Amino acid sequence: MKFLFALILSFLFTLYMIPILKSLAFRFKILDIPDGNIKTHKIATPYLGGVAIYFGFIASLAIIFPFENKMFSFIIGSTLLLFIGLIDDLITMKPYQKFFGQMIAAFCFLKAGFYLKQNFFFSNVWNIPISFLWILTIINAFNLVDVMDGLATILAGCATISFIIVALYLGNNVLAILLFAFLGALIGFFLYNKPDAKMYMGDAGALFIGGFLATVPFLFDWGTYNPYGYLTPIVILAIPLIEVATLVIIRFYKGIPFYQGSPDHFSIYLQKNGWSKSQILLYSVFASLILSIIAFLFFTKKLYFPGILIAGLIFLSIWILVLLYKSTVVR
Repeated sequence: MKFLFALILSFLFTLYMIPILKSLAFRFKILDIPDGNIKTHKIATPYLGGVAIYFGFIASLAIIFPFENKMFSFIIGSTLLLFIGLIDDLITMKPYQKFFGQMIAAFCFLKAGFYLKQNFFFSNVWNIPISFLWILTIINAFNLVDVMDGLATILAGCATISFIIVALYLGNNVLAILLFAFLGALIGFFLYNKPDAKMYMGDAGALFIGGFLATVPFLFDWGTYNPYGYLTPIVILAIPLIEVATLVIIRFYKGIPFYQGSPDHFSIYLQKNGWSKSQILLYSVFASLILSIIAFLFFTKKLYFPGILIAGLIFLSIWILVLLYKSTVVR
């Protein structure tokens, strides 16, 4: 009942906040203006959806979640990311300014103990730098996939469900409550963010969501069933990670900085080749489901390390082939 209560509370709080924040966004011109390049929506659309997700999530936790010192640090880091994104939504920050703020938030998470704790592949001296890189990568991954109605929200929701399954399997009810509260807020926002979106999460939402999903894996005891279980989050979050990798490669090939915006996102590419937004969302959900199954089988040692490497290569090949095949058919 606590799981359901956390889900419903965050869902309802988010729905309550959205009309208020939507009105504020229009009043103070906090809008995403179409540019015909990356921003291909038809009309100016209000930001502040990320603030609604945050309030729904926090309100639910305040009522039902047993707070501890570590969780306060978690909330502080997440809140810092929200404000960094919100500032960028209000007055566009330069990339290095936004990245510096992300680094401060990442240090906050590390100081609270959110970092890798294993010594199979790396010595302990490398755990914190690798964790720091992981946090920054996932934060920016969700910022990058947030270029189409509902996409970042649906990918975050699918990843959250995957983490919920693992938490329940481990019997970690406190962590499951945290994840259900987050999922409820995402569902509430998706009702306004689905195509054609009536509201966007903005950088505030993308950075907050990315920060949450980057750090929540450090709350799991991945070594319970599998000494290599800490690799499981990489599988769960593979789609945003693929987006980061491909954009860096494409932009390097084009001779532009990796942080400079360009219409090379997989969702924009698919839309230009005849896919509807609904098709892209369904494809993303299906791909996320496959990744969730692979991740769970690996975590529970039904699939071993060589197997996950093979599964990863197969998934990546199918991901690329489906995109190319669909584009060829449309042309």
